[in-house]
Amino acid sequence: MRRFYVPTRGPEDWKALLAEPDRQWRTGFSAKALAYSWNEADGFPPCVRAVFDDSPFPLFHGVEFLLGFPEHKVALPGGLRASQTDLFVLAKSGGELVSVAVEGKVDESFGDSVDVWLTRRAADEEKQGREPQPSEGARTRLTYLCDLLGLSEPDASDLPYQLLHRTASALIEAWRFNARQALMLVHSFSQADPPSRFDDYEKFASRLGCVNARSGTLDFVGRRAGLDLYLGWAKGVAKYLTV
Repeated sequence: MRRFYVPTRGPEDWKALLAEPDRQWRTGFSAKALAYSWNEADGFPPCVRAVFDDSPFPLFHGVEFLLGFPEHKVALPGGLRASQTDLFVLAKSGGELVSVAVEGKVDESFGDSVDVWLTRRAADEEKQGREPQPSEGARTRLTYLCDLLGLSEPDASDLPYQLLHRTASALIEAWRFNARQALMLVHSFSQADPPSRFDDYEKFASRLGCVNARSGTLDFVGRRAGLDLYLGWAKGVAKYLTV
């Protein structure tokens, strides 16, 4: 994984960074909507800024956007495949750095639950002529994620696997940049009420300690490995569903 980043000239430059550009880069879907929204803002979009400014946490009031990395890959133990964050943002508030992992959504799911992900990993092993059990690497990765997020594996079993490794990415990059604050932010362009897939996010937030997750808010879910961890959900603007 290369460590050099080239500035984008516009939202269309984000397309080439996708894992499956021809499938993912479509009008009405999150990859394209997210790229146009953030690129037009050249920083935090107004809908995200409003969530920050309306939060009860002074840390996020007037937080400064420093750098953004579309389709940012974060290495995880237990395998070669990295977690590919839709957008990683390094921000600053006063003298504090803030690590932000942004997950874009419209109606797309958060993917398999942990138990389904394990079943798929076992099937992969069986196809290779091995015992139909998740590989040692898959087990290592899941244990790492659960330990990092303060979850037991039974408590994580019905949670979307994607939300585990996306939140872990915010923490891992916070360590790397010597930030003490990490945020996993879902930027959803769903115009439904409640937003599409919000129930999965709500369940995940609850397991991490959030009493009442709501759209348009940030929640502090405690300290993980010495870092302050926040979760949030921002509602995107509908016009980006038609670009």
